[in-house]
Amino acid sequence: METGLQKKYGLLTAIAMVVGIVIGSGVFFKAEKILTATGGNLPQGILAWAIGGIIMIICAYVFAIMATRYEKVNGIVDYAEVTLGSKYGYFVGWFLVTIYYPAITSVLAWVSARYTCVLLGWDITGGEAMAISGFYLVAIYALNALSPRLAGKFQVSTTMIKIIPLILMAIVGTIAGLNNGILISNFTSGVIAEVSSNPLFTAVVATSFAYEGWIIATSINAELRDAKKNLPLALTFGTMFVALIYILYYTGLAGAVENSVLMENGEAGAKLAFSTLFSNMGGTVLFVFVVISCLGTLNGLMMGCARGLYSLAARDLGPAPQVFKGIEKSTNMPVNSSIIGLLLCGMWLLYFFGANLVPVSWFGPFSFDSSELPIVTLYAMYIPIFIIMMSKEQHLSFFKRYLMPFLAICACIFMVIAACYAHGMAVIFYLIIFAVIMALGLILNYRRDVTTAKSYNT
Repeated sequence: METGLQKKYGLLTAIAMVVGIVIGSGVFFKAEKILTATGGNLPQGILAWAIGGIIMIICAYVFAIMATRYEKVNGIVDYAEVTLGSKYGYFVGWFLVTIYYPAITSVLAWVSARYTCVLLGWDITGGEAMAISGFYLVAIYALNALSPRLAGKFQVSTTMIKIIPLILMAIVGTIAGLNNGILISNFTSGVIAEVSSNPLFTAVVATSFAYEGWIIATSINAELRDAKKNLPLALTFGTMFVALIYILYYTGLAGAVENSVLMENGEAGAKLAFSTLFSNMGGTVLFVFVVISCLGTLNGLMMGCARGLYSLAARDLGPAPQVFKGIEKSTNMPVNSSIIGLLLCGMWLLYFFGANLVPVSWFGPFSFDSSELPIVTLYAMYIPIFIIMMSKEQHLSFFKRYLMPFLAICACIFMVIAACYAHGMAVIFYLIIFAVIMALGLILNYRRDVTTAKSYNT
């Protein structure tokens, strides 16, 4: 067993991780929800995409500033540790390991299976989708555990592939919509269906899933060549590109078919739009690219998920650090950490199915959307990091030390408020589950500390 991760990734892989993790299922999956949440109000939907993109870019820029100063094992955990100490670093790391990574990764496995089922004409909530979800989870895990270099190359290649349908829809859809009048009609039609009491908040929170993932790119900073230079570049330019392509894609989608048709067709709406513009055959081929893009996102998330416990064990934190800090020599991967990552993904996939896909929830009031609330929780965790950064980083300019962190704090607070309005009472029950899991993590770490102290005294 080795005890250190090698520098095996370059700037291209880092940018591909940012773009590749963020672009994928979310832009297709949440476009439907945003359109429905706004009642088909296209300008309000574009505004939601813009607000979500600005929040992502601001937060990514502030972390890019921190990335020029700190480099250890896992970016966000590093930043939490250097600003608020090892206990807060462990708190954030445990949340990533047990809730954030596996919850989001499990949803991505289902979304990848969902669009596979749409392509094949199968039920998206039945046994077919869940069987494919499980297969995708295990297959992507095997790719990362057995050949991390191949996983990195897969990330780069799928990033290139997934951009193709987005750019084509953005360009062709917008031109076609302007020529046939559909785009102008969708822009001016206003609300065409019933909406919730806070449609903009609901739509912005939905964008959080589509935009999320950029922070996971920081999980490979210990494996990134010249990380203090390359990681900030990847975060800044990657997120700006993503926000632009999302808004253009959403506009192009509105030029392909009427909003009412997209809303009626639900999960098949994107396939219908591609088929309308590029014929049935061309639409099917491009929709295969959509499935591949989802798998690329799943791969990027699994890259972070597999390294979750390792990032804690490398600091001698969490349960059994000696077990989870080991690196397999032949693959240079933290194998034990990745195994637990897969197990937690399976558990969260089971929860997502029982809470969101069955006719009657298995978990009663303790059912929530695990594709959104964990992301908003992470935004809340950023707030104290940004506050301490403003206090400690005295060498930085006013713009970097005060203005951008302040804007990032405002953006995070906005996301928390929007989530409370969008999800209502589900937030309370989610926080109960969150508190139980976090308390378990603190107990496990405390017991290990006590055991270590007794052994040392003996």
